[in-house]
Amino acid sequence: MDIKSFLVVTSLGLSAYVSAQTSQHSIAINGNAAGENVKTVYLQKFNNKMFDIIDSASVVDGKFQFQETLEVPELYGLSTDKRHTPYYLFLDGNDVNVSLVYNRRLGYSDSKTTGSALQDEFTAYKKQGDEDLDIAAYIKQHPASLVSAYILYRDYSYRLSSDEIRSNIALLDRLFDNTPYVKTLVELASTLDNVGVGKKAPDFQVPDTAGVQRSLYDFLGKGYLLVDFWASWCGPCRKENPNVVEAYKKFHDKGFDVLGVSLDRSRERWLKAIHDDGLVWNHVSDLQYWNAAPAKLYGVRAIPSNILLDKEGTVIARNLREEDLHTFLEKLLK
Repeated sequence: MDIKSFLVVTSLGLSAYVSAQTSQHSIAINGNAAGENVKTVYLQKFNNKMFDIIDSASVVDGKFQFQETLEVPELYGLSTDKRHTPYYLFLDGNDVNVSLVYNRRLGYSDSKTTGSALQDEFTAYKKQGDEDLDIAAYIKQHPASLVSAYILYRDYSYRLSSDEIRSNIALLDRLFDNTPYVKTLVELASTLDNVGVGKKAPDFQVPDTAGVQRSLYDFLGKGYLLVDFWASWCGPCRKENPNVVEAYKKFHDKGFDVLGVSLDRSRERWLKAIHDDGLVWNHVSDLQYWNAAPAKLYGVRAIPSNILLDKEGTVIARNLREEDLHTFLEKLLK
């Protein structure tokens, strides 16, 4: 894809992009919520890949309204059910109108917002997709946009090396330096320096399925260990699990083992997924979702993710999936 065909510059030029310095603004969020049984809309604020509910509004005759003093520019969310992943709403200080539409299969993808230039930019980005996007070129085009900081933080950080993360941070307006997005990226770059290939894996202590505190180093010394980061709620993880099961069956007797590290929140769902997917190896989790201590320690920003260790605990590979996992183990254990 030609990057020029993706980048959108409005007639307002740089004025279309809000300052990265956040401030409190009184904002009206007016909307329609489709659905017969929709009674409440929840307003949520983005926080480290999660959303915290900060207010709710009743739906009357299909309409709802929030009049809030909010920190902007920032990412918020709207949903009609606390269990839903919300509709992403980028607010830039202006009042907005939202058509909130939920579909069981597509979530809130049919929802629309008017009034926020930041939301228009995010919608254009999502519509084009990020598969072929040159993130550096995008940031250069939108250096003072929260969307640039967000997509670097959320959609690209897990694909980049520590040096690539730093070089992209340098392209952002310096006003972003004190935001959680850039602070997290700076910390991630330092973390990746410490857990790259050739580095000694840092230890962690986390409860196993019986609630017993276990150390990563408890599982070292017998051969090669795949530290597999996953969760029961993660669709791509569940899709990859049969591949890991196949690798385990094929190579376990040759000196290959797996330690599952879950980013779950529900102990019951975690244990059920282990059983349902036939994951017969050892498992640990602190049930802290994206705040899981092992994930933070290893700079895991997306799952499934994994790290392959030798018997001394040295990192020899990262993120081996699908056929790549089998090919690497074939060469390693031949």
